[in-house]
Amino acid sequence: MIQVKELTKTFGTLKALDQCEIHVPKGAVYGLVGPNGAGKSTLIRHLTGIYRPDSGEVLIGGEPVFDNPAAKARFAYIPDDIFYFHSANLKEMMKFYKGIYPTFDTDLYEKLLTVFALDPKKPLRSFSKGMVKQAAFLLALSVRPELLILDEPVDGLDPVMRRQVWSLMLQEVAERELTVLVSSHNLRELEDVCDHVGIMHQGKMLLEQSLSRMQENLLKVQVVFGDTRPEALPILHSSQNGRIETLILRGTPEELRQQLEAFDPVLLELMPLSLEEIFIYELGGVSYDIKSILL
Repeated sequence: MIQVKELTKTFGTLKALDQCEIHVPKGAVYGLVGPNGAGKSTLIRHLTGIYRPDSGEVLIGGEPVFDNPAAKARFAYIPDDIFYFHSANLKEMMKFYKGIYPTFDTDLYEKLLTVFALDPKKPLRSFSKGMVKQAAFLLALSVRPELLILDEPVDGLDPVMRRQVWSLMLQEVAERELTVLVSSHNLRELEDVCDHVGIMHQGKMLLEQSLSRMQENLLKVQVVFGDTRPEALPILHSSQNGRIETLILRGTPEELRQQLEAFDPVLLELMPLSLEEIFIYELGGVSYDIKSILL
């Protein structure tokens, strides 16, 4: 659904995107993650057609998105800082969306209005942050887009409403093959909903895989070696508590178990990593490790 090829964007002396590539298959829920300043927001502004690329391609459904109303009509975008007309209420914003998107479904809008329980005649400027975010989802889902692009989408929502919003989106993914690209720092939440993940660093895509494959190829191992221990292991991180060593190793469970069992360890336990741990250890390999200082 999304193809970005060799995308480069420079602002003065700052290279915000450097030959960046991203591939999001149709029907996927894709988590875009990275440290602050990695280029996520700049990439999203290219995906939504706000920025013109210096070089490279940005395609939505095979069409270039910049200055292309047909491509833009295929997606809805919910930014972290939501825009609405200052004097508008929800009903007026609905009419605005309906005039822009030919796929706008009024019946779905009415059904979602009962779910979110928002007053359509109340000015949006009087809504709380969470209510404004609910209104944004109500309008975006009513468009029945092929692609939904989200930037910190559930920030400001209470836990019950967060679950409700994700449930509605995943229902659309299952029933219509809606594609969702979501950028968020809440990696625990992304782990629950995403099937593909891209990790950005310094304007490039550091790693892009299905979440299941990421978790299969990076493991936490707790081990107590006997008289001998392997000298060469693909270790990303290690720590020790007494005789128990905790290692972060790159490889499949089968490969690592076979390699370690050859040394007859007293204890051997292999555990999958969370998305947050994968994020930390992958970036630790490119000089983004967690540092400590004396205070």
